[in-house]
Amino acid sequence: MSRAFVKEDDGYEPEPTFALPEPDSPGYDEAAAWALIEGAHQGHTRSAERATGYRWGEPTLVAHVRAIRDHAEAKGEDRIAQLARRYLRAAEAR
Repeated sequence: MSRAFVKEDDGYEPEPTFALPEPDSPGYDEAAAWALIEGAHQGHTRSAERATGYRWGEPTLVAHVRAIRDHAEAKGEDRIAQLARRYLRAAEAR
């Protein structure tokens, strides 16, 4: 059989890693907010939640996510802005 038709991997995709400071660091919440948005952008929301210890829509991170939204809108990063708006809606629903 031609190697072109042989599946070489098992479909396993490792979870992404998120570069986060120590949880007691002053910048942790901001980094966690970015990790949640980036995780969602990559299709790995659950991995980001596990890495940060925060759930999607956590009200504690709202100020940081608003800043991410504003930054993304100013830079024309439509997908990031869209995800930030979704996060903010989820936070309002809590």
